[in-house]
Amino acid sequence: MREFKEDLDSLTTKLMESSDNHMKKRLQDLKNRLIFLYEANLVKISHSIMELVCASHLMSNGYEVEVERQLTGVLTCDVYATRGNESLIVEVETGFVPPERALEPTAYNKARLASKIARYSHYANKFGLGAPPYYIMQIPSAFVKSSDQRGVDELLEVKSLCDMYYKNPPVSLEEIKGARLHKIYIIDVDKAEVYEATPEDYVNHFNDKINSLIHNS
Repeated sequence: MREFKEDLDSLTTKLMESSDNHMKKRLQDLKNRLIFLYEANLVKISHSIMELVCASHLMSNGYEVEVERQLTGVLTCDVYATRGNESLIVEVETGFVPPERALEPTAYNKARLASKIARYSHYANKFGLGAPPYYIMQIPSAFVKSSDQRGVDELLEVKSLCDMYYKNPPVSLEEIKGARLHKIYIIDVDKAEVYEATPEDYVNHFNDKINSLIHNS
């Protein structure tokens, strides 16, 4: 608990250096909420740190931000932001793989991303994924396209992938059809900075190069 508080205190102090009074207060509020959730064993340090950096970035762009906001009885999103009539959800991904998935990390993380996009993007006007620079997210190509451009085979492929890991409840085909991905947030904790990219640029820059290396090896 002491180390968790010290880490959040250190990060909050760094984020406050260029913040106005309103933002400083909001950062303190978010930090206190994360401490409360940590005491209840509901959050982890690496994930919480990334949420706080992302929240600071969004607040500096005019958003009001909450962390660990409950959407339904079973869904809680990482970052929920509003600006005027706009609402935005950002799910933060660290690339963690549980021990029971050690032999299938790529498929597991790809399914995790697909399920997050399919389930969470319906609860806000916009949806984004946040990740550190050292983790390259394997985003299913279907979600880079608009919903009316997704082929049946692509949708069924995502559905099959999600069904491998999510059965209670399963991710529905309707959720996959209507899901939207608007933005990628690259969260650099070391520098306490966030860089934004479109899903198209992110996938084209990283996924295509990885697939090329794999197929040519």
